[in-house]
Amino acid sequence: MKQSLHTTLSYSFLLLLLFLSGNSFAQNLLTPRPVSPQAEVKQTIGLTEISVIYSRPNVILRGTDRTGNIWGTQIPYGFNKTNFGAQGDIPWRAGANENTIITFSDDVKVEGKELSAGTYGLHMALYEDGKVTVIFSSNYSSWGSFHYNESEDVLRVDTKLSDHAKTNVLTYDFIDYGTDFTVLALMWEEKMIPFRIDINTTELVYESYKDQLRGSVGFGWQAYVTAANFCINNNVHLDQASAWADIAVSRNSNFQTLTLKAGILEAQGKSDEAIKMYDDLVATSTNAELNALGYQMLGKKNYDKASEYFTLNVKRNKTDPNVYDSLGEAYKISGDTKNATKYLKKSLSLDPPANVKANSTRLLKEMGVDIDS
Repeated sequence: MKQSLHTTLSYSFLLLLLFLSGNSFAQNLLTPRPVSPQAEVKQTIGLTEISVIYSRPNVILRGTDRTGNIWGTQIPYGFNKTNFGAQGDIPWRAGANENTIITFSDDVKVEGKELSAGTYGLHMALYEDGKVTVIFSSNYSSWGSFHYNESEDVLRVDTKLSDHAKTNVLTYDFIDYGTDFTVLALMWEEKMIPFRIDINTTELVYESYKDQLRGSVGFGWQAYVTAANFCINNNVHLDQASAWADIAVSRNSNFQTLTLKAGILEAQGKSDEAIKMYDDLVATSTNAELNALGYQMLGKKNYDKASEYFTLNVKRNKTDPNVYDSLGEAYKISGDTKNATKYLKKSLSLDPPANVKANSTRLLKEMGVDIDS
């Protein structure tokens, strides 16, 4: 079929355009990596997020097992001269291909040294004696360590290369953690490079609560109870906790908010004021609430006050086996086995529910008491 001149020219122009720009188009295509694919590992500690983006080389490469030829050979010791990039002495890129990148959402301590929140290029220098210097660089956008510049170091810490089960593919993992720390480790071949990261989770949570209480949750009372209890449990910012408790009490004066306030007073060393608040609550406390007060006193080792509250509960609820069980437990903990035996056996005589029966029986057996006598 005969083509029009306009169609022929358009087709020819398109071919020319593709020919001239083919190389640049090809360079922008994302293609699978046959070796050392990229990976990411993340961990949240408390409220802090930590992530590592890295590439994963193999020990066994194209059928060749390089075990024994990684450390000191494939990964040279120390800093080494490069004729590419910045052409300086460079450490290992702590992975393959591009920079290994580590990000912290909050300020942390690495091996006891402070490091601000942010994203860093991660490098390592290994030595024959097993020492490893872990380097955090402000430059995290370069290819590997080829453009490494010591002047961009933000932090250096030392750790040790240790033995580890054989790992074919280089792996980063968080091998230990708690609410305020983690241990991040690079594992490859038959070695591991761990380093500890500490986070001030308590302070971060406190600051987060302060911020959240300025939002919609701050219009109620429950969030103030949560925030104040956190401070008591961690023995921090007790003055602020007291202010939060006052807000909770002013919005809902109940057993929960008032015992919270009393607990803060006690934590502040104002025991007499705290006991007065507890005593004032006794008059209106339910069976469960008075029992809870007794166990609070047991937890504080105020055995006299615990026995007082449990005894009052027995007087108010004479047919409830649980109140006798609680009073008996208080006497056992305080060392009065005679009264402990008396009230625990009384609990069993009232046909208690299974959980109460089990507790009374256990406590009696611990004292060596024959429960059938």
